[in-house]
Amino acid sequence: SDCQSRMCQTDAAQTSAAEALSRDSNPVVFFDITVDDERAGRVVMELFAHILPRTAENFRALCTGEMGFGYRQSIFHRIIPDFMCQGGDITSQDGTGGKSIYGGKFEDESFEVRHTGPGLLSMANRGRDTNNSQFFITLKKAEHLDFKHVAFGFVKDGMDVVRRIGELGTKDGKPTETITISDCGQVL
Repeated sequence: SDCQSRMCQTDAAQTSAAEALSRDSNPVVFFDITVDDERAGRVVMELFAHILPRTAENFRALCTGEMGFGYRQSIFHRIIPDFMCQGGDITSQDGTGGKSIYGGKFEDESFEVRHTGPGLLSMANRGRDTNNSQFFITLKKAEHLDFKHVAFGFVKDGMDVVRRIGELGTKDGKPTETITISDCGQVL
């Protein structure tokens, strides 16, 4: 429909703000997602290591599992349609836990990257300087998160998978199905 194509144009314009930050030298990682044990597809993300090296390195190493722990077999525990999909609680799987490669939590590195549209990858937190492994992916522009959450990457490929996951959320955030990162790692 005309309305939908206009919406996609708006999405594209907003996402391009993140794409403008893209660098060939940045790490690229992936999640393979399952919904109730059915394959849902792959989400490929670029991490803005040139702006946020510590935040990007934490996420990258949690994707590869090279420190002996990471995102593999963790779930998206909180999904709010038209807003965001949150996961990465690798210790409790319910939003109360999480652990960074730097020990418990680490500082807000920079608020330079804004939540300009869908597909932004950002750190979930419990206030200033409380980043661990929990992250979220935006489903739309979310300016109210700027200067509160550290955005550090974007979805390069597989935004259709993210949108599908987004449709499995509820107002209170509890997903209607189990959404698992069945595999993850580094592409580049």
